[in-house]
Amino acid sequence: MKLIKTIVAAVAMGGLLFAASCNSGEEKKADETAAKPDSSAVKPAEPIAPAKPSNLVIIKHKVANYAKWLTGYEGHDTARVRFGLHNYVVGRGVKDSNMVIVILKMDDVEQAKAFGALPGLKEAMQKGGVIGKPEVQYLDMQMLDVSPTESPLRMIVSHKVKDYDAWKKEFDSHKQARMDAGLTDRALGYEMGNNKMVTLACVVSDMKKAEDFGASKDLKDKMQAAGVDGPPTIFFYTVAKKY
Repeated sequence: MKLIKTIVAAVAMGGLLFAASCNSGEEKKADETAAKPDSSAVKPAEPIAPAKPSNLVIIKHKVANYAKWLTGYEGHDTARVRFGLHNYVVGRGVKDSNMVIVILKMDDVEQAKAFGALPGLKEAMQKGGVIGKPEVQYLDMQMLDVSPTESPLRMIVSHKVKDYDAWKKEFDSHKQARMDAGLTDRALGYEMGNNKMVTLACVVSDMKKAEDFGASKDLKDKMQAAGVDGPPTIFFYTVAKKY
């Protein structure tokens, strides 16, 4: 009997020792896991790509009376919104204040073109005092600065280029010259589906400097080097209303 009790006690003691050693091993592994740094926790965050700016529709036309036209224009806002067009900026020409530029943010180019083709739109524009045929651009925007600015003056330039990437490289390299002329890059885009028709806009802080820069040999040479094909269209306007 004593022998059986001794064996049982030995077995029990062995079991306790085995359990203790297992627990010790598990605790050791747990300690090592806790002490080991989590590589995922110190991994640098992936850079967030900047959101693409809203695409724009730019409409330029002359009106008989700006105040009358603006009332009629804003009266059709609900119709534009149904086609994914949203008011952004209305500007008036510096040299002719009845030359109006309308800039709209668009959700979808096909919807925007469908709005432009509405049967009653031409009649509504004529009723509002629009003179002649409007110039319309649908732009795939590559840059759009919406930060506040002190100057309401803008310069918008449109031209054709032989190769967008080659032109963009030269354009970027000429930024300091634009800044020296009192011009701050504001927007850059190209015609939807055609990156050879480029439109850019700048904030103008000094009208005289901007006009001199536009007529300078330096700019002409740079545009030639950049592959600008044909003379650019330049329009100076004042922001009359921003939505």
